[in-house]
Amino acid sequence: MNDGLILYVPGSVMILALLIKAPTLRRGWDQPLMRAVCTLLVVGCLVMFLAAPPTISAVNRLTGIVNFSAPLVYSVLTAFSGSCIVLVLQWGGGPPAVVRRATRLTVAVFGAVTLLIVVLFTIGDAPVERLRDLDTYYANTPWLREMIVCYLLAHTVGSSTLTLLCWKWLLRVRPSLRPLRTGLALIVLGGVLDLCYLVAKWAAVGARWAGRDWDGLSTYVAPPFASAAALMVGSGFIVPLVGGSAAWRDFSRYRRLHPLWKALRGFAASSVTTVPLTWWSPIGIRLIHRESVIDDGILALACWFDPAVRGAAYEAALGQGLCESRASVVADAAMLAAACRRREAAAAAEAAEAADRVAAADQGLPEPYRLDSRPLAALAREFRTSPIVAAVRRDPAAL
Repeated sequence: MNDGLILYVPGSVMILALLIKAPTLRRGWDQPLMRAVCTLLVVGCLVMFLAAPPTISAVNRLTGIVNFSAPLVYSVLTAFSGSCIVLVLQWGGGPPAVVRRATRLTVAVFGAVTLLIVVLFTIGDAPVERLRDLDTYYANTPWLREMIVCYLLAHTVGSSTLTLLCWKWLLRVRPSLRPLRTGLALIVLGGVLDLCYLVAKWAAVGARWAGRDWDGLSTYVAPPFASAAALMVGSGFIVPLVGGSAAWRDFSRYRRLHPLWKALRGFAASSVTTVPLTWWSPIGIRLIHRESVIDDGILALACWFDPAVRGAAYEAALGQGLCESRASVVADAAMLAAACRRREAAAAAEAAEAADRVAAADQGLPEPYRLDSRPLAALAREFRTSPIVAAVRRDPAAL
């Protein structure tokens, strides 16, 4: 079992990704992109589990055919290479007719190679079961040699094409499309690791043709590269799909609001902060709760806001070369930080007296911050990172 963990782990990750995306895939099954994603994940899972030595031994035993797993694994691996290219074609978009022709050509080519692998194994002779080194053991055996070359060529073409296409695409993608850029970078990294796997395989097989023994490259060096490559490529295709979902956007905003929530939760009313949340509460509910705590904390600090601090912070931000919109956010964050400092420093009696005196003034933050996570996220970022806010937090009179 330990021999198979290196492949079972990434295979399990792909299964988990498939289960997570199952509702979306089911709703969008009529879309070619969704079908391509589903095919990639299913074939990727099969590759990881079927290529593990314990599974190879079990399949050979159950079928009663020595080395039956060889054409099975090679065929599925070839299908995985083809499905990666198909997904990139669907993902990249373009004229529908062109995409359809390219997809059909890819399916036809890799399908023909898959069929050829099965035929070559059938007419070849592999009487000795090899669980880990079939590539090198039968590298000089007629027909099996051609089968090995077919699968390695198909895999090399598929991996190289996928890596090159994604690299070119990565160079053109706007920095604002972070999930897509991250996914493409993971695919490119996975492609590089896969090419390392292929170099090790080709070197070991080529050494056999030259009468030398470099089998260790194929048996021990190549599998870790294959495992890491499959994990990177699978993750690369999943990240943009998950990253563009509403749940992921809510999670990103929820995480970015943490600095503001941490600073203001002590000022919010207990009826807001003590709302029961379980570990399985949806991220959307958690985001609303965090926004409510922040908004209530801002209202509680309204009587402590000093417009003079805001004005000084705004001028300081403009002096640092910030645009007016960002300088305004920095100024609001500085005024909020000063209010937090003053409120914490005040005695309880003085705080109550001040609240009674000026609560009606409602000198709160501008209305767009109220219960809207997008401007709140910008406020939270400046609240945590701005040096102007940090100076005010240390001394409200610093500016």
